[in-house]
Amino acid sequence: MGSTQQPRRGNTRQRIQDVALELFAEQGYEKTSLREISEKLDVTKAALYYHFKTKEDILVSIFDDLNRPVEKLIAWGKEQPRTLETKKELLVRYSDALIEAAPLFRFMQENQAAVRDLSVGETSKKRLMELLDLLKDRDAALADQVRCVSALVSMHAGMFFLKDVDGDVEDKREAVLEVAVGLVTQAHSPGPAK
Repeated sequence: MGSTQQPRRGNTRQRIQDVALELFAEQGYEKTSLREISEKLDVTKAALYYHFKTKEDILVSIFDDLNRPVEKLIAWGKEQPRTLETKKELLVRYSDALIEAAPLFRFMQENQAAVRDLSVGETSKKRLMELLDLLKDRDAALADQVRCVSALVSMHAGMFFLKDVDGDVEDKREAVLEVAVGLVTQAHSPGPAK
């Protein structure tokens, strides 16, 4: 199944990233070669090597470019009071960042074994843990901590498992966000956990 996504940008480095991500998603990271990427771009391997020496270099550059909004969100969250309103805004902004980086997150989900051994896997895990720390209170009851973890898991799972469910993409995104906000709201509410 071919990608219907149009290249995001025009310069050679960015075209390489777009084509590589498309091939990684279609064939898998391990089964895609630099030769195939250069052939699909109709450039020489030397032109490809000028920008990237390895497949991992390409993947790291894609990850860095598409994950900048997440890094900015984490930095923003660290400067905010740890209120329920801040946590809701974190989820809204994270939902937007996930939409922008959807091709990368889908690739990572479908290539978990390969990603686990690459630097982007560790970086991704670290960023998720930072987001989780911003959402949950350190001294919260275990059930409330699980609710916060579940909010993030719901946002990621919704992107993958709802793509084949009938309905408008934006409606599905809003439903996932509603569930995530509900979980964090329940975790943030005073009183005994239910």
